[in-house]
Amino acid sequence: MNDPPESAGPARRPLPPIPSHVPRNLIFDTEPYLAANDMPDPFALTKTIFQELPPIFYMPYRTAITEGHWVVTRHEDIRQVYQNDALYSTADAANFQALTGETFPMIPLAIDPPEHGKYRLLLNPWFSPRAITAMEGQIYATVNDLIDGFVDQCECDVAYDYGRLYPVRVFMNLMGFPPEKLEEFLSWEYALLHSGFDYERMRWGIGSAISYLRGFIDEMKRNPAHNLTSHIVHGQIEGRPLTDDEIIGTVTFLWLGGLDTVAATTSLMFRRLALDPELQQKLRKNPNLHADAVEEFLRMQPLVNSTRLVKAEHQIHGVIVKPGDHVLCFNSAGNFDPEEFEEPWTFRLDRSSNRHFTLAGGPHRCLGSHLARRELRIALAEFLRRVPPFKMKPGADMTATPGLVAVPRLPLVWPA
Repeated sequence: MNDPPESAGPARRPLPPIPSHVPRNLIFDTEPYLAANDMPDPFALTKTIFQELPPIFYMPYRTAITEGHWVVTRHEDIRQVYQNDALYSTADAANFQALTGETFPMIPLAIDPPEHGKYRLLLNPWFSPRAITAMEGQIYATVNDLIDGFVDQCECDVAYDYGRLYPVRVFMNLMGFPPEKLEEFLSWEYALLHSGFDYERMRWGIGSAISYLRGFIDEMKRNPAHNLTSHIVHGQIEGRPLTDDEIIGTVTFLWLGGLDTVAATTSLMFRRLALDPELQQKLRKNPNLHADAVEEFLRMQPLVNSTRLVKAEHQIHGVIVKPGDHVLCFNSAGNFDPEEFEEPWTFRLDRSSNRHFTLAGGPHRCLGSHLARRELRIALAEFLRRVPPFKMKPGADMTATPGLVAVPRLPLVWPA
């Protein structure tokens, strides 16, 4: 595989023409609310968004997916966008493959209902609660193998040596990928998602992944195996085999989704615990609270803000949006909407309702949500069971990003 191109450094995002129907007083930039910071809660940057910005506004800068987009920040508006497939489409969602000229869709995310359900029917059995329960032994073994490597050293980089690795090992086993590809996979993924709009590195990342995945798919065609990739390659939709575009689109989407989100959530979860000894001790004493804790970690750490394509002209809070516009669901604000969550900036283990959007919503709700929750619960429980009370290593960099970059390095220490 070719080496990655030299990084050009963070690029200033170009400002494309503003559509004529966008009121100039509704143009705002979301980036200040997503900047890296050293606050105890890195997502607290959005605390003032409900006072500073209107419920819908236009973010003008070009991204890898859009030429500028509308942004909705309120919980109810986000729910409507996720659930209303008559008005909103996912047709070009996660369209990173287009950077290399590929035209296949990311399946099932980029397929609208009712077709969407046909692909979910193919994949759901591998991500059902029953299937995840069958994987628990492997998850426990993976987590404890990593803890064995550092528990007696009285320190570890929990982001790099733990959170970065355990969910990817589990995912690679599920897909049938060879374990020795882990570091290469992560290098491609990092170039794609963490290059700061360095499009050459992004093209290299997604192009390298697609090239490898096509070869692996060919191997599964020749030698079927008991793994999810082989299941897709030899699967059927309504009695017909999948096309080559459907196969590579499905496998590429799963590859993209399986490498990053649980790892980033884990690093932020342990950062919060290292900075909050009282919460850490409470979860040590009460393992029965772990499921509620994971749900609250998820709510307070919304890593991805998802975009939808407008299908028909309509209004949101009196603002006209037109076909071809994009609307971004700003989960980084919606998960803290005081109209939906009592004390939204407080970590609470007693929420009777926790309808957050960290795993999206509507028919496109995260396919791997059951697996993600189980991995996080096991990773949390086993670490607290085996590692004494921990804190951040003195002098450690406190910087975190309220998004997928999260905390690339998080050194922790504990007593012998």
